[in-house]
Amino acid sequence: MSESWWKEAVVYQVYPASFKDTNKDGWGDIQGIASKLDYLKDLGVDVVWVSPMYKSPQADMGYDISDYKTIDPIYGTNDDLAYLQSELTRRDMKLMMDLVVNHTSDQHPWFLESRSSRSSPKRSWYIWKDPHRDEDGKPLPPNNWSQMLGEANSAWTYDESTDQYYLSIFTPEQPDLNWENPDVRTAVHDVMKYWLDKGACGYRMDVINLISKDQRFPDAEPSLGPDKKYHPGGKYFVNGPRMHEYLQEIKHEVLEKYGAITVGEMPGVLDIEEIVRTVKSGTGELNMIFIFDIVDIDNVPGKVRMALQDWTVKDLRRILDRWQRIMIGRDGWNSVFCENHDNPRSVSRYTDDSDKYRTYGATLLALMQTTLNGTLYVYQGQELGMRNFPKSWDPLKDYKDIEAINFWKKSLDLFGSNAEELVKQRKVLEKKARDHARTPMQWNAGMNAGFTDDGVTPWMRVNDDYREVNAEKQLSNESEHLSVWQFWQRGLANRKTRKDVFTYGDFETVGLESEEVLAYVRTGKESGRWLIVLNFSGKEVDWPLPDDVEVEGWMAGNYTKGRPEKSLKTLIALHPWEGLLGKCR
Repeated sequence: MSESWWKEAVVYQVYPASFKDTNKDGWGDIQGIASKLDYLKDLGVDVVWVSPMYKSPQADMGYDISDYKTIDPIYGTNDDLAYLQSELTRRDMKLMMDLVVNHTSDQHPWFLESRSSRSSPKRSWYIWKDPHRDEDGKPLPPNNWSQMLGEANSAWTYDESTDQYYLSIFTPEQPDLNWENPDVRTAVHDVMKYWLDKGACGYRMDVINLISKDQRFPDAEPSLGPDKKYHPGGKYFVNGPRMHEYLQEIKHEVLEKYGAITVGEMPGVLDIEEIVRTVKSGTGELNMIFIFDIVDIDNVPGKVRMALQDWTVKDLRRILDRWQRIMIGRDGWNSVFCENHDNPRSVSRYTDDSDKYRTYGATLLALMQTTLNGTLYVYQGQELGMRNFPKSWDPLKDYKDIEAINFWKKSLDLFGSNAEELVKQRKVLEKKARDHARTPMQWNAGMNAGFTDDGVTPWMRVNDDYREVNAEKQLSNESEHLSVWQFWQRGLANRKTRKDVFTYGDFETVGLESEEVLAYVRTGKESGRWLIVLNFSGKEVDWPLPDDVEVEGWMAGNYTKGRPEKSLKTLIALHPWEGLLGKCR
C-alpha cells in the first residue's frame, strides 16, 4: 500500500456560520476561523475543510451558490480567505474547499440568463423540460421524482414565463446543472482551477455522484406508496450513466495537475464495484469518498433519511469489517468519519449523551475513529463531545434547516390530529435533524458560549449545555480523567506516531459473537499487533478475550489518564461505554 500525505492527514471540518464570529453580526466568519488555528494545530489537525463560503442567498446554508469565485460578505472577503490561507501555510496546515457543482443557486447569473428565455445561449446549461398537462390544461411536472430535502414536493419547478419546468432535485432555489453540456463542464473546471491556483489543497465534492442523469427522465417506482404523488428518483441519477466519464475528465483536466486531495460525497451508492472503481489507486477518479453506511445505520431501507430504525453492534461490526477489508484488499482508500454538518451529533446518536456518560461515549467513538484505516475527518465540536440540543426546543422556532422545516410541516399536515403519530415524527426530528450539528461552537462558559460577543444574537440558538461543555474548560482540565478534547489530542498523536498500524495496517474483527462489544486487531509492519475493544452498551460487560489474541499490556483507555489496570487473560471487565487499546504479543 503506497503512502501519501493525504492518507495520513487529519481533516477538520468547519461549518463557517457556526464556528466563530468576529464582526459581531451573529454569523461565523473567515477571520473567526483564522483566530482559532492554534487551537486546531494543537489538537493535531493538518487540513481545514471549510463548508461553502461562496456568495449565496443562503436558501440551503451556502449550498446554493450564486458566485463561485467570490466569498459571501457574511463570511468576509476574498482577501480574508487569502489571509486564512497564509496563516494555515505558516503553521504547515492546508485548506480544503467545498465544491458544489451538481446545482447552483437560482440567483446565479448562469441560471438567470438560462431562465430569461427559451432561446437563451445558457438555456441548455440547466435541465429544462416541457410540462405534462392535466385534463384542464394545467401544467404538471415532467415526471414523478421527489425533492431530496422534502419528498412531499416535486423535484421539478415550474417557470411560468417560459412554460417549462427545470430540474431542482434539492430545492426550487437549487437548479441542477446540465452536465451533458460541455460548456458547463469547462466552467466547472475553471472554478476548480481558480481556487487551486490560490493555494487550496483540494476539494470535498458535494453530491458529486448526482451530476449525470438518465436522459430518458423516466418515472420513479412508487416506493413511498400509492397515495404519494412523488417518489425518490435516485435510480436514474445516482451514479448516472456518464458519471465516471465526467469525473475522469475532472481528474485529467484539473486534479492531476495539482496533486489535489479529493473526497466525494456520494449518497445512495451501494454497489461495491462502483465504489472501488471510483477510488482505486491509480485508475480511480477520486482519492476517497464518504461511505454513509455508519451515518445511515438507523435509516429505514427504502425510505427517506428522516425515518428511524434500531441498530445493533453486529450491524456496526459488519459495516466496519466490510469497508476496512474491501479498501485494504482492493487498493482503495477509506474516509473515516461518523459526524458532519448533515447528521446529528455522534455522541447522541451512537452512545449515551447523558451527563453521566457523555464523556465516555464521546471518547469511545474517538478511540474507534483514531484506530481505523483511512483518512480521518473530525467535525467541529466533535472533539468536545458536543451533543444534540434538548428535546424541548421548538421545531417552528429553534430549528433552521430546510430539511427539518419541510419534514415538520409535512408531519403537521399529515398527522396534526393524530397525537400518537405526531410524537413518533417528533422523535425522528429530535434524533436526526441536521440542525443538531449546526449550533454555534462552544468555546467558553461566557454568554453565547464565546461564539460571538455579549449582546449579539447568534444566527442559531446556542446549545443550553455550553457552560459545562466548552473548549476552555476541556483544555484546562486537570482532573484524573482526560477531557474529550484531551483524549482526541492523545489519540491523534498516537495515530501519527504509529501510522504503520492505524493508518496503513491490516484489519481483523474479533469476538464476533458479542452483542455489546466491537473489537478488532490492527497490525502494522513495524509496530506489531494492537487490540481495540469498544463496549457499545450502557452496562457492565465481561468480554472473553479471543484465544488467538494475547495482550501484552493495556496502553490506553477512556476511563483513566494512564494505562488501564485490566486483566490480560480470559475475561475483560468493561464499564459502560468503555474503550481499551492494548498492545499484543
